[in-house]
This record gives sequence, C-alpha cells and structure tokens, in this order.
Amino acid sequence: MTVCLSVASFNLAKVIVVGDVAVGKTCLISRFRKGEFDKNYKATIGVDFEMERFEVLGVPFSLQKWDTAGQERFKCIASTYYRGAQAIIVVFDLSSVSSLAHARQWMEDAMKENDPSSVLLFLVGTKKDLSSPEQLSQIEQEAIRFSEEIKAEYWAVSAKSGDGVMNFFFRVASLTFEANVLSELEKSGARNDGDIIRLTDSTEADRTPTKRKSNCC
Repeated sequence: MTVCLSVASFNLAKVIVVGDVAVGKTCLISRFRKGEFDKNYKATIGVDFEMERFEVLGVPFSLQKWDTAGQERFKCIASTYYRGAQAIIVVFDLSSVSSLAHARQWMEDAMKENDPSSVLLFLVGTKKDLSSPEQLSQIEQEAIRFSEEIKAEYWAVSAKSGDGVMNFFFRVASLTFEANVLSELEKSGARNDGDIIRLTDSTEADRTPTKRKSNCC
C-alpha cells in the first residue's frame, strides 16, 4: 500500500533541553549549530530558541530546540514551554554527581506536560573531557542505570572537543522524524508493516540526517 502524507504534517519536531545550571546545555547546542566551542558562555535567562534544519531520507526536517534555564527561579517560566515536546533531552555534567542526581527531577517536571508514551527521552552527560577515567566510569554506571530505568538513550559528549555532539543530534533528528512519520500513519489509519519496513530498512547512509545550511543571515 502506498501512503501519501503531507510533508508539512511531520517535518517539524519540538525538542526541549533541561538540566541544572552550568551543566553545558547552551554550549552543547551552540557546538552543534556553530561547529565550534563557545568560550563566552552566558547563563540562559528563561528560555532560548534555536531551529536546526536537516534532511532525512531526502525530506526537509527541522528540530525546534528549546534551551531552558537551569536556575530554580526560572523553572516556572521554562515549564510553560515543556508542553508538546517530541523529545526531551536531560543534560547533566559528567564531572558533577549532584547534577546527575537532579536529572530525575528535571525529567519528571518535563514529563508532567507531555504524554510519556509519545516522547523520546535522552540522557546526555556533558563535559566528558573534564572527567578522569575513574570518575567517568563511576558516574556513567549510575547514568546508564538511570537511563535504563526511564527508557532513555544515554550519550556522553564534550562540547569543548566536539566528541559525540554531531552524532547525538543526528540521532535525535532521525528518531523524531521516524516517530512523527509513524504517528501520522497511525492518525490516517494507514500504518502497516509494509510502511514501517520501507522506512526503517533503508541503508544507514540514506537514513542518516544531513544538516542543512540556514537561510537566515
């Protein structure tokens, strides 16, 4: 069966990024967007918004990334932007055990505004370059246990070196795109095994998103 879907119906996904102040949320996004480490870090006030454009299977696809403030006094402001997320990225600092402990509360707060059955979860440890091998091994054991508990993908990255950042956001784009397509198929009553196979059986090269240059000045 061939199914025709409007591209506009699934070519956009909302992604919210949450976590303690100074864990590297903004630097993580900036590294992917600019391809370099931003040394002039400034704490996010309220919420920042970024749009990243990709192509997945030749289809234009955009991620709306909502970078929320980590300070306690901005939680009420940030929480108003949680609703309607296709993906939640919970960020912690691999050199800070307390930031991982706080990750659970950030995840729970974000999930209050969303349907758990329709949101993709990612647990991301930043500042990988600052952790000693012993410290990294210890905190990653806890992070992996937590990610398995909440059914989230776990990633360890470094905004400073760029290690893992590109692959991580390409993964987010790929999974949210696929989730949006399958959701539209379900809404239209057209989802079947054949549709799913045609989407997921493409070669890895075909399914890997490519970043598109922004048209913005």
